[in-house]
Amino acid sequence: MTRFLAALLCFALYRTALAAEPAKTAPAPLPHDAAAAAATYARCLKLAETEPAAARVLAGAWASRGGAHPAEHCAAVALFHLGQYKEAATRLDALAHQMNKGPADLVAGVLDQAGEAWLMAGDPVRAYADCGAALILAPDDPGILTDRAQAAAAAGHYDRAVGDLDRVLGKDPNEVDALVYRAAAYRALGRLDPALADADKAVALRPHSLSGLLERGNIRRLKGDNAGARADWLELRRLAPHSPEAVAAAANLKRLDAKGGAPSR
Repeated sequence: MTRFLAALLCFALYRTALAAEPAKTAPAPLPHDAAAAAATYARCLKLAETEPAAARVLAGAWASRGGAHPAEHCAAVALFHLGQYKEAATRLDALAHQMNKGPADLVAGVLDQAGEAWLMAGDPVRAYADCGAALILAPDDPGILTDRAQAAAAAGHYDRAVGDLDRVLGKDPNEVDALVYRAAAYRALGRLDPALADADKAVALRPHSLSGLLERGNIRRLKGDNAGARADWLELRRLAPHSPEAVAAAANLKRLDAKGGAPSR
C-alpha cells in the first residue's frame, strides 16, 4: 500500500509551487503550509500502519481542513490496515477517479492499490479490472503486473497469471516473488517441470524464502519426491515456526505422514 505515496504527495504539494514560479528550471522550495502538510502526511501514513484507527481520525480531521488527496489516501490506507478492505478499495477507486487529470503513474499507483484491497476483500474480478486499468497507464510496471497475476490466479485464470509473470521475468529473470508466483501458477496448470524449475531458482536466489520453500515442497510432493518435500517443509518450519507458511507446511507434513492428500497452497 505504500508504493506511490511519496510521489502522490509531491504531486499534490508541488503543483502550487510550480505554478507560482513557471520560469524557473527547478521547483521552488515547498512553502510553509506545504511543508507542514508533508509532515502531516508522513505522520498519518506511519500511524496508519501502527495505529490505523487513530490514523483514520487524523485523516478525517485533516480532510476537513483541506487535506485533499493525501488526506483521502491516508484514510484509505488506514481502512486497509483495519481490515476494512472493501471500503478501502472503494475509496481508492474514488480517489483514482478524482485524480484522473493527474500524472498517469500516480493514478496507476492508486488503481493498483485499489486492486490489492479488492483482492484482500475476496473480489479478484474487481482486483483484476483495477490492475488492468493501472496497466493501461503504466504498461510495463512489474509490480502492477505481479499484482494482476495474483488477481488472475485467485480467479482461477492461471494461464493469464503466467502471461503477466512472463513479462515481469522477461525484464528481471531473478525476481524471486515472480518466480514463486509463476511456479504456483504452473503447478495449478499441471505443468510440474517448469514449476519446479522456477521454484528451484527462487530458492537458490533466496534460500530463506518461506513462500519459495513452501511452493517447492508442494511441487516436489506432486512429483513423487516425498523426501525433498519433507526437507523443504521442515526447513521452512525451522526458519519461521509461527508463520502462515509454517502452518501450511505442518498441514502438508501431516498429510504426507498419512500418505494421502494434496499439499496445501
